[in-house]
Amino acid sequence: MLFSKVVGQQGAKDGLLKMWYSDQLPHALLLVGAEGTGGLPLGLALARFIFCEHKTEHDACGKCPNCHKVAKLEHADLHISFPSIPPKPGTKAMSRYYMKEFREFIKQTPYGTTYDWLQYIDAENKQGNITAEECREIIETLNLKSYEGGKKIHLIWRPEYLGKEGNILLKLIEEPPPDTIMILVAENLEDILPTIQSRTQTVRLPPISASDIAEALVERSHADPRKAAQVAHMANGSYAEALRLVRNADNDLFAPVRQWFNAIFTNNGLGIAKFADEWSKSGREQQKNLLHYVVQLLEQTIRARYMPDTKLALPEEEVTFVKKLAGMPISFDALQQMVASISDTIFFIERNAHSKTQLHTLSIRLQYIIQKKQMIVI
Repeated sequence: MLFSKVVGQQGAKDGLLKMWYSDQLPHALLLVGAEGTGGLPLGLALARFIFCEHKTEHDACGKCPNCHKVAKLEHADLHISFPSIPPKPGTKAMSRYYMKEFREFIKQTPYGTTYDWLQYIDAENKQGNITAEECREIIETLNLKSYEGGKKIHLIWRPEYLGKEGNILLKLIEEPPPDTIMILVAENLEDILPTIQSRTQTVRLPPISASDIAEALVERSHADPRKAAQVAHMANGSYAEALRLVRNADNDLFAPVRQWFNAIFTNNGLGIAKFADEWSKSGREQQKNLLHYVVQLLEQTIRARYMPDTKLALPEEEVTFVKKLAGMPISFDALQQMVASISDTIFFIERNAHSKTQLHTLSIRLQYIIQKKQMIVI
């Protein structure tokens, strides 16, 4: 992984490079960002940059022997720990038992989640962890000399899975051997031991911007630009979620949403019934995608009304739709109620509620909100 291949996170990249060039890169670094924001790709990109023999100003060269070794996760001085399970009864969970699988997993899905990884190794309902035995092995390994005469790097993916066993590593994190760098990649800061946090320098990774996600989807997944723009706003800053949405977003979502809203605003009962009937046959994931997309349009509507100078990162037709909606006599509270009602419907659909009934009821509820009527539930 190169810095240039990490989606977004330009601020974090610039900060890491600045620390490197000013000789202030800490020996223990904690990258913290929500799922899908690129903590692991960024950590691997940093490791590749450090080992690179012919660095450019902003990235590793990607061509030298060290770059090729890190790209395959086969560099002798790059050590990696991650949540794992016992390979068979009577053995302890250790990352080294799964390195072959982990290399293939990262190659296929560099933005894969911890859940994806555990399913990849058939963990089923078993909970992965990073054991005390692995912590002791980390200490032993890092106290050996560098195989290639340079720096040693140990990357721990999801230190949250250390639990209290992480206390074993405290002395190592605080005073590592010379030329040793530890990179911890986490998602939930509150699940990491405070004693570990206090011994590391934290770099926080914000949600990835919609424009960066859309650009990456077009370039890397060859997604249709219009679909990429729609999905990017629905992904809430997670590239992993964006990839999942692209796989499940079969068609352009704007056309059916426009027809549905036209039916709602014109009190077209047949149009509403047709919408509920057609979309009840599309499957839960596609129904959820559609409703998440509507929520994003409504949030953009609020932005367009109260921050009219803000540029909307939407295709032209959606921008026209949003601005038209923003100009209608619908109060801020009503828009919030619409978002809440749609979110409730997503919740019910996720739990296998009858989708046709849910979509029809939602349509009527939105009509009542727009018309400032109270809906009576018996």
